[in-house]
Amino acid sequence: MPTVCGIRFRGVGRVYFFAPKEGLSLEEEDSVIVETARGLELGRVVFASRDVPKSQIVGELKPVLRKANTEELLDAVRFEHKEQAALEACRERVAELGLPMKIVDAEYSYDGSRLTFYFAAEQRVDFRDLVRDLARSFGTRIDLRQIGVRDEAKLIGGIGKCGRSLCCATWLTGFAPISIRMAKSQNLPLSPSEISGQCGRLLCCLGYEEDLYRAVKKEFPKEGRTVETELGPAKVLRVDVLSEQAQVRFDDGTLMSLTAAQLRGEEPIVEADPASLAEEQRKALQSVLGEPRPVETAPAASSARPASQGSADAGQESQESKPRRRSRRRKPRSGQARESAPADQDGAASRQQPGRRSKRRPRRPQSES
Repeated sequence: MPTVCGIRFRGVGRVYFFAPKEGLSLEEEDSVIVETARGLELGRVVFASRDVPKSQIVGELKPVLRKANTEELLDAVRFEHKEQAALEACRERVAELGLPMKIVDAEYSYDGSRLTFYFAAEQRVDFRDLVRDLARSFGTRIDLRQIGVRDEAKLIGGIGKCGRSLCCATWLTGFAPISIRMAKSQNLPLSPSEISGQCGRLLCCLGYEEDLYRAVKKEFPKEGRTVETELGPAKVLRVDVLSEQAQVRFDDGTLMSLTAAQLRGEEPIVEADPASLAEEQRKALQSVLGEPRPVETAPAASSARPASQGSADAGQESQESKPRRRSRRRKPRSGQARESAPADQDGAASRQQPGRRSKRRPRRPQSES
């Protein structure tokens, strides 16, 4: 097997195999000059040395020439700072020519001998006049490369539906084929707005768990199929891959969640008691409600307590516990002044108010016989 080293160019991209030069010691994160089909390029070492089968090598294996010196690294940084100005100038020229293309990014080579513009377009574009104007303006070789919508999202970057940076812009090195069948197998909504990414294509993360979904669903019967269990025939309604259980319905309408082993008869089916709580549920409930507090009981009264003191306390408690009676004294009518009647000889006051008729009936005279 040939010995190769892995080289990655700017950004997060694919790792390419190159043949290390004999006698050249390389370490990870070293900047090296390599020979490519487009000329000399500045790359970064991902792994220094590794034996790979010939089937993984595509095309001719190019060599690693040397390590990059300090002057070459400084030139690469200086030209990198000029890329934004070149990008804006190219966009202005495209608008003047009225070309149906979108300039996405600009990239200088490490020595400034080549300037590459990446653009996106829905159709084929004749950009020969644009290339001549750009070569005259920048005084270097101009390359224009058309890219797809996924590569456009990779270069621009952004935030995905998960709230994190796009995978293709941070760590994803290649684009795997994604199909709508993956969304169906994961029971996701088939709305384009739900399963599409920033690029307008299907989400790349649909392929991350596809192998797990296939392996788990392979252990269960297909949805809608009726299987024989120890409790009788049951129809499989759906398969929950995350919990690795299938929801089934028996002939009497009972719903249960069973594992693949229980459906095959390898494990017994234990019916859960709805009135009882599992140990984890009980612990969670106690952590929320807290431990029950002990009931505090009052100490018993001492027998050596004096009787007089006890009766006085009892009378005081009875007075405190006795509700206060509301006064039934009638309020005077509006416009009438309340006058106090003079006390009689016995000290009793007359409660009859002036101008108020007495309700006492007169005595009936007795008839003479």
